[in-house]
Amino acid sequence: MPSGVTDDVRHDRFVLTEDGSEAELVYRKVGHRFILLHTGVPKEIGGRGIAGRLVRAALHRAAEEHLDVVPWCPFARRWLRDHPDAAAGVTIDWNVDPDEI
Repeated sequence: MPSGVTDDVRHDRFVLTEDGSEAELVYRKVGHRFILLHTGVPKEIGGRGIAGRLVRAALHRAAEEHLDVVPWCPFARRWLRDHPDAAAGVTIDWNVDPDEI
């Protein structure tokens, strides 16, 4: 798990607090799929790579639990395309229709 990131399983989100502001990556686990729904980073702490650290945390959990990552969140999709090495060993399902789940 990346440093400073907490998996708030009760609320289905990864959280990172920095300088009094909270960033999150909201997810949903459905069967063997780990759906990344929304990444939110307050502008006060933006530009520090925090959203990427949250996506890395999701990849870490997906690898540990053998889950397929479904990036619905536009940021997560872009980040995963820009960092293919980070997702090595994890299946990314780019084509899941939300109505299928």
